[in-house]
Amino acid sequence: MSAIDNLPPLREVIATHQLSARKSLGQNFLLDLNLTAKIARQAGDLTGCDVLEIGPGPGGLTRGLLSEGARKVLAVEKDTRCMPALEEIAAAYPGQLEVINADALEIDPLQYLTPPVRIAANLPYNVGTELLVRWLTPKDWPPFWQSLTLMFQREVAERIVAQPGSKAYGRLAILAQWRADAKIVLSLPPGAFTPPPKVSSAVVHLTALPEPRFAADAATLSRIVAAAFNQRRKMLRASLKGAAKDIEEHLAAAGIPPTERAEQVSLEAFCALARSVKAAA
Repeated sequence: MSAIDNLPPLREVIATHQLSARKSLGQNFLLDLNLTAKIARQAGDLTGCDVLEIGPGPGGLTRGLLSEGARKVLAVEKDTRCMPALEEIAAAYPGQLEVINADALEIDPLQYLTPPVRIAANLPYNVGTELLVRWLTPKDWPPFWQSLTLMFQREVAERIVAQPGSKAYGRLAILAQWRADAKIVLSLPPGAFTPPPKVSSAVVHLTALPEPRFAADAATLSRIVAAAFNQRRKMLRASLKGAAKDIEEHLAAAGIPPTERAEQVSLEAFCALARSVKAAA
């Protein structure tokens, strides 16, 4: 019996179902159920929410989310080996857990969820950033989710919350902070996982803003930021030369010195630049 429910400890579950973590699937399992419950608590009060979880594996975080009172958890798992373990959890929480054997990059979870929706996941390392970018760049805003509580490699987490002037500051920081409040809420050492990864991990909590922090056209902002950081060592007048005509005039209009480099430019200034470029298009 575990500390948070009446189901077996995760080591026993993994042994019973022979669930060795697969590097090809970006798997690293968290076995401490007190820790998974702590991560679930970072998502806030779940009692009136549906929760989308990607890559539940043997179900450690799944059990944490359910024990913290989630109205419903939709668990999307690509690895068929994990299905029996997840079905055992579903049986212990009747009507509260729906498990889908699918690739998270290929399904639309909205058909299975009822708002309000939060996303909480120990994301597989190989798809984590791509999923985050998708959730931050929907066609319409506000998005279908209220908040994201996601575990990443520490390096990725630091890129999400980075400020101008730091080496970690880049496209991911702009995308995240333009439309959400982002903060690191928990750090985890490699030893918390089985097998231990080579790097530390961190949980990031992002809360969706009702509207973007500064006015800007999403496509224009994305294009400019991508161009600027693709050549981050160059001055902006050079890195953005192909992004718009008369780029130095647009930089001046946004109050950005043309000799500045991308990592020195604030989110607000990038948005001002995007507005100037869009207006001239």
